[in-house]
Amino acid sequence: METLYTVAAVIAAYLIGSLSFAVIVSRAMGLNDPRSYGSGNPGATNVLRSGNKTAAILTLLLDALKGYVPVLLVVLFGARFGLREGTVALVGLAAFVGHLWPVFFRFQGGKGVATAAGVLLAFNPWLGAATLLTWIIIAGFFRYSSLAALVAAVFAPFYQLLIWDGGPLAGAIVVMSLLLVWRHLPNIQKLIAGTESKLGSKKKAPAQAGPADQAARHAAKHAHKHSHKHSDHGAKS
Repeated sequence: METLYTVAAVIAAYLIGSLSFAVIVSRAMGLNDPRSYGSGNPGATNVLRSGNKTAAILTLLLDALKGYVPVLLVVLFGARFGLREGTVALVGLAAFVGHLWPVFFRFQGGKGVATAAGVLLAFNPWLGAATLLTWIIIAGFFRYSSLAALVAAVFAPFYQLLIWDGGPLAGAIVVMSLLLVWRHLPNIQKLIAGTESKLGSKKKAPAQAGPADQAARHAAKHAHKHSHKHSDHGAKS
């Protein structure tokens, strides 16, 4: 029976993690799909490039909560169903994997930074706080969200192993850290090349074209064709 409860909890966590709030929030607020501009990543940092800070903050909080809540529920209520630390670790990992490969969004997910932060806070509030502080320090000094995420991802397993202990939680943290680094490989290449976007960059989403813009483009296209025909006629004469 415990195995059945564990499987059910892991599947539920994965489905919750599969809720891509960057896309959901953007749609609800009438913004462009975050997968269509900037880095193409459905995450809070890319949503910020739309120019809507409220949407970015909502995305950040909801992405963190979908990692935090499933783990916290198992921590608080799992014991009565025989669910122990191993299930807690699997649930956290499942929520994180759901964000990376969401079943509801054709398995095209984000990089998982906020969701991983939520999972770590539920695993151990002090571990989560230490990892978040690492992110804040690196982001504050260098202004690169990706670099901050990479450094935090590398340090998180060491915090767990050096300050606390090993076990299932440490294993889940190592896997999440490795996946985070892997998902950031394009960012690593940009960092090396010096082309990575900094926090607060003005690389915004393309604006939706209204009827007036479409009419203006049509008129310009028509004028260009007319001018081209006129020049051809002049050359022949």
